[in-house]
Amino acid sequence: MTEIELFRARADEAGSAAAQSDLDNVRDRHLRAQAAWEAMAVRAERVATQRALNEAEKEARAVAC
Repeated sequence: MTEIELFRARADEAGSAAAQSDLDNVRDRHLRAQAAWEAMAVRAERVATQRALNEAEKEARAVAC
């Protein structure tokens, strides 16, 4: 399981917990956690994409030299 998959799984768990919560404050806490996990997943995806671009650029420069 990748880091991104882990973050998405935690977001799903928090969303499920929010749906099952009877108390407003508990539901809100789970929804905030879900949003935080989702934001971490998005950030991790952005980092992975940028890392791949940087590596490709380095390889292209190495070939050009």
